[in-house]
Amino acid sequence: MSTALHYLIAARQCEIDELHRLQRTSTLVRQLGELIHALQKERGLSNILLASHGQRARQALHTQVQASTHSARALRGVLDSLDLQALRGSHGARLCNHIAFVLQGLDALPALRARIAALDLSPDAATQAYIRLIAGLLAVVFEAADSATHPDISRLLIAMLHFMQGKELAGQERATGATVFSSGTSNAARQQHWLHLIDSQERCLQVFAECAPATPLALWQAACMHSPHLTTIERLRRIGCTSPADAPLDMELGEIWFDACTLRMDTMYEIETTLADELLQRCHTQLQAAQAALAHPQSMLHSASDAAGALPDFFSTSNTNLVLRPGTDYAPQLGQSVMALVQEQSLRLQAMHHELETVRTALTERKTVERAKGLLMTHRGMSEAEAHKLLRQTAMNQNRRLIDVAEAMLAMADLLPLPVHAS
Repeated sequence: MSTALHYLIAARQCEIDELHRLQRTSTLVRQLGELIHALQKERGLSNILLASHGQRARQALHTQVQASTHSARALRGVLDSLDLQALRGSHGARLCNHIAFVLQGLDALPALRARIAALDLSPDAATQAYIRLIAGLLAVVFEAADSATHPDISRLLIAMLHFMQGKELAGQERATGATVFSSGTSNAARQQHWLHLIDSQERCLQVFAECAPATPLALWQAACMHSPHLTTIERLRRIGCTSPADAPLDMELGEIWFDACTLRMDTMYEIETTLADELLQRCHTQLQAAQAALAHPQSMLHSASDAAGALPDFFSTSNTNLVLRPGTDYAPQLGQSVMALVQEQSLRLQAMHHELETVRTALTERKTVERAKGLLMTHRGMSEAEAHKLLRQTAMNQNRRLIDVAEAMLAMADLLPLPVHAS
């Protein structure tokens, strides 16, 4: 007959299975980060090539395409090793959909690169194509963060996700600045978008700072304080964002800007790698702890005396968290140990649930705001920057939280006018 101890062992085994899954997910996240980093650099070089009408960065782009192709091949290898049978339920469906989208994008990359090499795309069109693919890669990371059940691992994944998103926005800023300087001119719309990218980076990196472990956070803070290339970036930001519309800009600044931003993004990638290492280490540590806990009651069971003894009263006020039935045939010492194990595991799971709900709330709120922005972009024909500005301004005017305004917007989705392209 099954006893509470059997189910405690089963609970630990489920936890171990989940940690094994998280280990595989962590390996996938690390490889996704490598490919994203390569594609971000490829995007920036593509912008220089297109904005300069083929006069700059052609050889550098060719070299970078080879690096991106190598990273994509490595990612496919990791994906091939996934246990698809283990990807069950709604999480598995969402993850597989995101992966399918990414693989379609990777299959379409050669055609995109051919058009760029032939100067058959505008810089903005090329940028949007890369943004779409990188967004798909980040969506896989997002799904991993949303599925983690260990609070400290979930918190670390959320920190890593926001850092990667902040880095992607930094990459978009690099591409935007490269286009502006390499073309020799700017305009008000592009300057507004540039400012939006700077603001969005800061918001992502603030969430990272709130969730990040001490070591990666210290590395980031040191990079922000002691990196000489940041002075160059700030100087060129002022030039690019404040110059009069259509005023001529020094085209030589394009590569200076790109190199400075690349140094910054390379530093960010090193910190991202540190986060990935921390993630794998935490999975390993948690797995060892869970396996040790699983072995403990088994060893007690095998060494216990055959003498019978009753467990403490289920309804005792001193054992409000206990779940074992009285009268099970365990030795007294074993009974007390099992009860302590049940109580410890119950309290631990309660604490895990509370902390997990906290980090999930932050992730859910971010998803809600993104959906509200998407609704405005579809129905009002707004850019992402305009949609975010409207939501934020509405929240300030009504003295409400941004998440409350976003939820209200989604609740009224059926009352919004038809999308602008359908009118």
